[in-house]
Amino acid sequence: MTTTHQSSTKQDILEYLLKHSQAKAFELAAVLDVSPQAIRRHLKDLEAEGLVLYSISEQAGMGRPQHVYQLSRQGRDRLQKTASDRFGDGYGEFAVSLLDTLAETVGHEQVKSILQKQWERKAQEYRDRLGNGSLAERVANLVRFRQAEGFMAECHSVDRENFGDKLSDRFILTEHNCAISNVAESFPSICGHELEMFAAVLPDCTVERTHWIINGEHRCGYLVQARKQ
Repeated sequence: MTTTHQSSTKQDILEYLLKHSQAKAFELAAVLDVSPQAIRRHLKDLEAEGLVLYSISEQAGMGRPQHVYQLSRQGRDRLQKTASDRFGDGYGEFAVSLLDTLAETVGHEQVKSILQKQWERKAQEYRDRLGNGSLAERVANLVRFRQAEGFMAECHSVDRENFGDKLSDRFILTEHNCAISNVAESFPSICGHELEMFAAVLPDCTVERTHWIINGEHRCGYLVQARKQ
């Protein structure tokens, strides 16, 4: 196996753990189509680098206990940096420093107002680019826009909601990292603006937060549901 292939497999392992919170070696081997022996070598290397941790699961019956792997904080930070490097960390330390300076100069309330305006502009930008397709098409386009901006975003449909004699389309939009985490840690109100932005981008839908990285969960998630007509 070449060094490039090894690096790619290790990256795949880290991304899988980011998306699924935890996994056992045999699960990773099956999903990534790599031998269990190779997966265990990669996991050992990643553990030595401090990027993954493991716990011992209780095994029922006569089976041996299994190692359950998950990302360390360092591993999550590594993936965050990789995503930022792809896009260019335009929301990084400079943005936090700039907002801190603005807060000292004009006050926190004025900064909140500025952030609100910024997200309103972003919502309008997305709406102009989304097109007038079906809800599924628009959500898929929104995911692509977010991916281009450094978010590990994806979406999938869920069971349709029954409104009387009509069915309403529903989707879960998931972001497995936060490309604006530096800003969100210092200015958590920005997360509320993000939720408002998604609602403004899809005005014929309700948008509810289902998961939140800032609350210690491993992803941000949003339930997008077409409004009753």
